[in-house]
Amino acid sequence: MINKHYAIIGGGINGLAVARQLLLDFPESNVTVFEKEDGVAQHQSSHNSGVVHAGLYYEPGGLKARLCRRGAELVKQYCLENNIAYDECGKVVVALNVVEEARLESIYQKAIANQVPDVRMLNAEEIKEVEPNCIGTKALYSPRTAIVSYGDIAKKIAEEIQQKGGHIILGKKVVRLTEKNNKVTVHLSGSHSDSPSNNEQHDNAFDQVITCAGLQSDRLAAGSGDTETPRIVPFFGQYYVIDETYKAYVKGLIYPVPDPNYPFLGVHFTKRIDGQMTIGPNAFISLGRENYSGKDYNAADIYDFLTYKGFWKFSSKNMPAAMRELRTVLSQTNFVEQAAKYVPSLAKVSVTPATRGIRAQAMEADGSLVDDFVIRKQGNITHIRNAPSPGATSSLAIAEYIVREVMTH
Repeated sequence: MINKHYAIIGGGINGLAVARQLLLDFPESNVTVFEKEDGVAQHQSSHNSGVVHAGLYYEPGGLKARLCRRGAELVKQYCLENNIAYDECGKVVVALNVVEEARLESIYQKAIANQVPDVRMLNAEEIKEVEPNCIGTKALYSPRTAIVSYGDIAKKIAEEIQQKGGHIILGKKVVRLTEKNNKVTVHLSGSHSDSPSNNEQHDNAFDQVITCAGLQSDRLAAGSGDTETPRIVPFFGQYYVIDETYKAYVKGLIYPVPDPNYPFLGVHFTKRIDGQMTIGPNAFISLGRENYSGKDYNAADIYDFLTYKGFWKFSSKNMPAAMRELRTVLSQTNFVEQAAKYVPSLAKVSVTPATRGIRAQAMEADGSLVDDFVIRKQGNITHIRNAPSPGATSSLAIAEYIVREVMTH
């Protein structure tokens, strides 16, 4: 693999991490990153909670569990080595009743199996020692859960790539890949059109290409000969920043116990690396894969999910969840009330909207959500088809896995 020419499609944290790993493992190789925006980390990498997940929830033995644990260690090390802010603020997952306590015990057993450091169960009195204003009957405490700015990490990795001789080409949208005679051609759009057209340009042929296209991953993969599914269905998550006067009411992260009847987690408290305290996110269908303002729409994106049978099957199975989430979309008061179940003293706190995140949710044709990471190699092309949370936490470990395991087979 030495002296080969690699292309990485996508300048988010996962694409940049893969490019960096190639240059670390094969310093003589030629590495080029293609990013359609005018800067790196413009999408999910800079629109997320900033949490460095410890690995509490993930099925032991799965890719998520393995790569999250390794990734969390690598992120911490990278931040310390590069003087990037890293706050080990800790996290409590709080049960409010006996039903949730049973689910919490199951999460605790997964956390132990995943070797999450220093996790322990707290009773109602012990919760107050960690989060004085939080109420609950029991909680799972993960003191090593941390927060960072993944946007800052991604920008630092981009600098490192260029220092090591790699190339980052901005403002170039890759529309498809073709492979012939063991070489992969990268086809670039001369405009922002998704479909191949007369103004399509090509770049040189590459020995191997890795696609890390996030919200556009299914389109690029399917257009390059990979399977049509899973498809990406975009869900936005709104965050609110609470009144600064009250930010000290919560010390770190306060999460609900996941309800198996709902596909998404629900509103929680998340400290941000700038010191502000946020509540969020909800989860509702987005009218555009990159509609961060919530004021726009993208007709092609809407058409894609409305004509996908998987979306309708998912919707029919999750109507109660949709109604719960819709209430938080329509009412700021309802949003705050959801969070105040855990910190009642913040029931009337004023909030201001923060930037939305958009989750690239991979969905199968039967309406099921793809839970684990999906990374698939076909010929000399490797596609990241699904890398939801903890995708950012796992980014440096995902890069190791792709470069050292997937690409060598």
